[in-house]
Amino acid sequence: MFNAPMPTVQTTANGRKFPKFDLYRLLYTVFQPTFGCKICILIDLPDLAEAKGMAFLQNPVRAVQGQAYRAFHQGLHNGVMDELALKGGEMYAYKQTTGSNLDLPDECVDMEGNPFSLEGDIYPNYDIILCISTFSATAPLTAFAKQYGFRGATLHGVNDIILNSGLAVDYEEVSRDAEKLRLAMTRADSVEIDFALESGEVLTAKLELNAQEAQKSHGLCRGTTPDVANLPAGEVYFVPTSAEGFFPMKYEDGTLGKLTVTGGCIVKSELISGDPATIAAHNAKLLDDPMTGVLGELGFGTQVLPVSGSDIQDEKVLGTCHLATGRDDHLGGHITPAQFKRHQNATHDDILFAPHKTPNFDIKQVRMNRGSQQEILIEHFQPSKYLLDALAAE
Repeated sequence: MFNAPMPTVQTTANGRKFPKFDLYRLLYTVFQPTFGCKICILIDLPDLAEAKGMAFLQNPVRAVQGQAYRAFHQGLHNGVMDELALKGGEMYAYKQTTGSNLDLPDECVDMEGNPFSLEGDIYPNYDIILCISTFSATAPLTAFAKQYGFRGATLHGVNDIILNSGLAVDYEEVSRDAEKLRLAMTRADSVEIDFALESGEVLTAKLELNAQEAQKSHGLCRGTTPDVANLPAGEVYFVPTSAEGFFPMKYEDGTLGKLTVTGGCIVKSELISGDPATIAAHNAKLLDDPMTGVLGELGFGTQVLPVSGSDIQDEKVLGTCHLATGRDDHLGGHITPAQFKRHQNATHDDILFAPHKTPNFDIKQVRMNRGSQQEILIEHFQPSKYLLDALAAE
């Protein structure tokens, strides 16, 4: 039954059609759950009172939580749990955090408003936990998975495009392609990124990688080893050991800044265009809590996917790359929440470079240095021949 033909929909990227979202296929492929595995869903809500009677379904602002109910909760209870011999299927809500990958509050409630404890009642008693939230919870859930022994997936920012493309793909194929590109980049000594601004100025950032093994986010979370998959998946990533140079950053209000990086840490931002107050606020934050400027990740997308408007999918697109600041303990790094001056700053924030996200500058070129070998990885947001050849290899 798993190998049945997959109907296609008209969600396309570069002419590619995607199969229709199928919760059974997704859970089977990602987890290969054994008989009797107990599963639940976590969502985040600003006010836990909205959980009672699923009142959040009447709030148009809770689109992600609505997807959690319709695509996942209803899917589980409309046959998927029976087909996969799963137990449970409950949905719980915790108090929404204020940023990406901040530690989660322990209090949660069920859909009748009854109180529970994540650490006391949820983590120890479920085998698979799906977290479908506004803000990413990958870092804290990864730590809890290792502590309590569950497996899970984080799917923040889910929308219709993601459901019918990034969550509808064959994750066996995603995993194979991620491994091919991981092997093409692993053990790199450094990566250099040239950013071309509209003014003609070119900024270059060099990230030191110290010949580390590249890691991959490939979507498969099988066996008995506690782990959390970040879905949609499709990424090769490194934890930089240091970095120097400059790169542009587009802030949420559209302001563009030039960031100076020294010793692996952003030390200041300078205005290129937009609101000077935005730059001043960033500089004040860097001065007050320098750990917020630490570069904790360099990532490369490995999939051909449509733009979704949500970074969780858009950073997985082949030809894009991203940096991230803040905690990196969930990636094998050493930056933990305890090292931040202020708890609310202990986030992991991706900075995505993609044509739709940063149209006011171009990735002129990304180069990998590995011993005496130098390879171009990306030019003008397009994957290089080196990467395409790696993907084509048997």
